[in-house]
Amino acid sequence: MALRIVGLSPPSQPPRAWWWGFAALFAAFLLTMPIYFDIAVLFSVTNYLVLALLALSMSFLWGYGGMLSFGQTAFFGLGGYTYAVMALNLHETTGAMIVAIVLPMLFAAVLGYFMIYGRISDIYFSVITLVVTLILEKGIRATSGDQYVVGSVRLNGQNGIPTTPALQVPWNPKVQLEIDDVFYLAAILLVLTYVGLRLLLITRFGRILVSIRDNERRSALLGYDTRRYKLLAFVIAAGVAGLGGAMWGVWGNFVGPNMFNLGQAAQVVIWVIVGGKSTLIGPIGGTIAVQYLTDWLGTQGVGQVSLVLGIVLMVMVMLFQQGLLPSVGLIAAMARDALSGARRHRAPP
Repeated sequence: MALRIVGLSPPSQPPRAWWWGFAALFAAFLLTMPIYFDIAVLFSVTNYLVLALLALSMSFLWGYGGMLSFGQTAFFGLGGYTYAVMALNLHETTGAMIVAIVLPMLFAAVLGYFMIYGRISDIYFSVITLVVTLILEKGIRATSGDQYVVGSVRLNGQNGIPTTPALQVPWNPKVQLEIDDVFYLAAILLVLTYVGLRLLLITRFGRILVSIRDNERRSALLGYDTRRYKLLAFVIAAGVAGLGGAMWGVWGNFVGPNMFNLGQAAQVVIWVIVGGKSTLIGPIGGTIAVQYLTDWLGTQGVGQVSLVLGIVLMVMVMLFQQGLLPSVGLIAAMARDALSGARRHRAPP
């Protein structure tokens, strides 16, 4: 059943005209939000957009690479801390942003090499990324002493780095981005990342990656080095997560151990499941929906926000097992087919 719903076209096929139209409308909607909403709303939405970058890294790796990683928050936190430390030491943020993307990718390349080329099973892959995230979180929380300094920057342990610099304009370092500027940047980066990953999936690399997800042994028998493609996907996902972490530091002018939190790692999985891991746009919607619901419950005086949120999400996952977007697409396609069948039945012979 062909589903002509946004984000559900087969990844091996080039995006159609309606997809480009949707991407343009999505970008236009985001970029015109400052006209209709105040700074407080933009500040919250910027957080959603930055976290959506983290969800995109997971959806690409898990949904299209078949690798469930609990280490995306490790790369997220590594990107944030790298940006803060580099920017404070160099007093320059453009280079710090670049390093904040590259360093998580290098870390992922080393970690992924031993895991993927070691041919560990999928479950052990998930467990090892979980353990690495836990080690980094515990490690950064233990850096409260004066001796834990990188350059001239103290890591401050549990307190994090509350003086994370605002992003500077590359061609004029004396000018710093304000809240609305950070919103625009986050929106542009999210749209470009979404479009870039979608276009990557129609390349030879993307098609082979999806075939490995579907049947790794068959792909290997066809002569492809499946380990190389999986490692490259792992590195790309780490770069996207690192970008999200750096932008989170820019957004809040703060980085801390909570960026590595295991609860956050599990929450990323929830965003992707709610939105639908078989899409790229679904996890973006899932992130925004879950985070908005979390914030809304917090403002309503609900004492057990996590409990209420967990029940709501459990019900949603049980009702929409493929995720919200794929389920909506399936329902729409079934309704369209039923309507077409009814019209043919009523048509005169």
